[in-house]
Amino acid sequence: MARKQEQRSEETKQSILQAAGQLFAERGYDAVTMREIAKEAGCSHTTIYIYFKDKEALLHQLSMEPLQTLLDAMEKHLQDPLLSPEERLLAISQTFLQFCLTNRSMYALFFMVKSSRVDEQEPALEIQQRRNQLFALLKEAVSAILPLHQPEERKWAFARVYFFTLHGIIGTYAQSEEPYEQLQERLGSTFDLALQVALAGCKQLANEGNVGK
Repeated sequence: MARKQEQRSEETKQSILQAAGQLFAERGYDAVTMREIAKEAGCSHTTIYIYFKDKEALLHQLSMEPLQTLLDAMEKHLQDPLLSPEERLLAISQTFLQFCLTNRSMYALFFMVKSSRVDEQEPALEIQQRRNQLFALLKEAVSAILPLHQPEERKWAFARVYFFTLHGIIGTYAQSEEPYEQLQERLGSTFDLALQVALAGCKQLANEGNVGK
């Protein structure tokens, strides 16, 4: 009997998570209430609080594992000794694009909801800590292709500029229903070209900034 209760409890929890993810993707995090999530999940508005104390808890549960998987994949590329700095940056960029375009309905939830500054030292939310770790990896990869002795604020600036390119690609296809594999087959070379242009631009501007120093 206890095992059946545990199974039902887990099924209810998963139903709540599925309902929350669907509603957040369709209407946005801020517009959805816990009562609406409970209704979509087929449970009472009191039952939902047995499993999740608030929407932030749902945000955490939905986001942390996927973001950790992305972080692990990006770290693997960044630590690959067989890749040049440029190849590492392009590899983590392609990994990031694949993740975001595969999970495009959740992109805003993963990266924008309740977001704060990426250079914040100790963000309150754990999900923001993970976001900042991801951006720190991107900053490290971008910094590695710049000339030596760049001021820290310049490293942050170039990392942000490079991220704008990634965000622009993702935002362009955020509402598209075209599968990632089809997008990649059709536009993968253009995505790579955009990344290479951003990379080359950062390197050139950084070199120009070093002239006379």
